[in-house]
Amino acid sequence: MIVVTGATGGLGSATVENLLQRVPADRIGVSVRNVAGARHFADRGVRVRQGSYEDPAALRDSFAGAEQVLLVSGNDPAADLIGLHRDAIEVAVAAGAQRILYTSQQGAVPGNPYPASETHMATEAVLAESGVAWTALRNGAYGTLDQVLGPWQRTGEIAQPEDGPVPYTDRADVAEAIAVILAGDRSYRSFDGPINLTAPTAVTFDDFAAIASELTGRTIERTVLDDEQWVADQIAIGVPEQAARFMLTWYQASRAGYFADADPLLAEILGREPRSAADRLADHIAA
Repeated sequence: MIVVTGATGGLGSATVENLLQRVPADRIGVSVRNVAGARHFADRGVRVRQGSYEDPAALRDSFAGAEQVLLVSGNDPAADLIGLHRDAIEVAVAAGAQRILYTSQQGAVPGNPYPASETHMATEAVLAESGVAWTALRNGAYGTLDQVLGPWQRTGEIAQPEDGPVPYTDRADVAEAIAVILAGDRSYRSFDGPINLTAPTAVTFDDFAAIASELTGRTIERTVLDDEQWVADQIAIGVPEQAARFMLTWYQASRAGYFADADPLLAEILGREPRSAADRLADHIAA
């Protein structure tokens, strides 16, 4: 059985949908905080059980019979995510899982100023010591373009801190690739340890401004904001300062090149080219 955690979230839910196209529903289980929120999966024959990283006892029931477990990483910066991930890994191993997949992050390497990278590196280290096969899915940034670019359609400018090249990746492509790996559709390949799943090309906000200008017929400017001014602007619109400064480290990491590499592996797994930043921006404009 393949057990997916966080199956009512964006990535987990999309992964289950892709799995349902590849394996029988009775081979899929999900571990979710709110069972009612996964009723649409239960109605299609998926085993739905309540479980969360904060409740190892419930996880033991959720993971029972699992051959593979997909651990979708936690995202609460106030929580002990490394400890929670460690507990989940231990439960998966005790349940007899033969492989654990974990949603890590591109650029999870020493020196990266983005704090989430420390969580991912530490979790990968726990996986390496777990005694079972494991795959760290170092996904490219797949947040919505609204989050990434800000209100450029209204203002005519992409006004963000200094950035660097990033292979902004479509979440749907990542979910499909994870399902392919879980279903064994590319069984001739070994997916052991960290693998990078990214869009085919890394782009900057300057590139986005040029693409947006071509797509809209308007001149979209790229305005580089001072870091502290950007933080002040975020606070002024209601973003907590701690959250703003956390996000600022992501820009600092991108400008230092920690997210610059685009990897061809996602295209290989999908058997087609992943959607590019230009593809996503065109859909965003059309929506």
